[in-house]
Amino acid sequence: MTSSVAPLSGRVTLKQGGGGRAMRNLIEKLFIRDFAAMPFEGVGLAAMDDGAAIPIGDGRYLVVTTDSHVIHPIFFPGGDIGRISISGTVNDLAMMGATRPLGITCGVILEEGFDIEKLEAIQRSLVATCLEAGTVVITGDTKVMGRGEIDGIVINTTGVGITRRVVRDNGLRAGDRIIVTGTIGDHGLAVMSARHDLALEGDLVSDVAPINELIEAALEAAGDAITAMKDPTRGGVASALHEMASKSDVGILLSEHSIPLTDAARAAGEILGIDPLHVANEGKALIGVRADAADKLLAALRAHPRGRDAAIIGTCTTERLGSIILDTGFGRRLLAEPEGEPLPRIC
Repeated sequence: MTSSVAPLSGRVTLKQGGGGRAMRNLIEKLFIRDFAAMPFEGVGLAAMDDGAAIPIGDGRYLVVTTDSHVIHPIFFPGGDIGRISISGTVNDLAMMGATRPLGITCGVILEEGFDIEKLEAIQRSLVATCLEAGTVVITGDTKVMGRGEIDGIVINTTGVGITRRVVRDNGLRAGDRIIVTGTIGDHGLAVMSARHDLALEGDLVSDVAPINELIEAALEAAGDAITAMKDPTRGGVASALHEMASKSDVGILLSEHSIPLTDAARAAGEILGIDPLHVANEGKALIGVRADAADKLLAALRAHPRGRDAAIIGTCTTERLGSIILDTGFGRRLLAEPEGEPLPRIC
């Protein structure tokens, strides 16, 4: 079965892997156009959520997510490609409500000549992050490519988990509050600084971490009052909120002064001319919640070490459906959705 959607033409560009509008356009017009027409019970590829949810009976769902990791440099302040591979997969499962991952697959593609000591360090990181997240790699695959055929190492991971309630990214309603679980922009700016050896002042460290335990605490505290969740990875908070608003058919009024930022990230963004709202995060979540449960949820998040900087940053409205309105304190403006991540190969 094929779709009547006109095929894309030209060549793939880096921005089409950056998590913004260009990537979503590529996915919708190429990868989804045929698979979406095939029968599937549950939340599948057409939903473009953080994973798939397959009903398995007794009110339970098997949640499945997959991701490939191509970050450069492979070691950066606060983490490495091993830590980001496990964290990203665990976090995608958690965004769908599966906070206790059953297991993870891990496929590693190596370039001939890759340093074994570096590979050992990545393996240690994979193990340590699995232990932190309460999961394990259960199967995998290894391939070696010729010199110059890939850049060092690529890791693909797939995670599986079970939940009784699937949380989508499209359930926002007018009046809901938007909560971010911590400071934004840390990961992308730390990687950018390391990649270009910028030697910026301040403690600029990636936030990469598994946050399934934090999300479990959030779900226990607010339950059905949580209406949507998404982790703001490539494309950052701006891209994730645009996607959530568009799918939910709401506008979002964002309060700029409420958005948590470290001094180091704020300074780096100003020096580089990059808005932290457009920069990738790897240990944060955006959560939509009913207004009457927002304070309770915020308290639960702040009680957890990974949520101590959580903040209410926005409100869903009936204005400008699908758009993000940024209140700067001096006026309001539309927050543009990024075409792509300002720094390619970020996760």
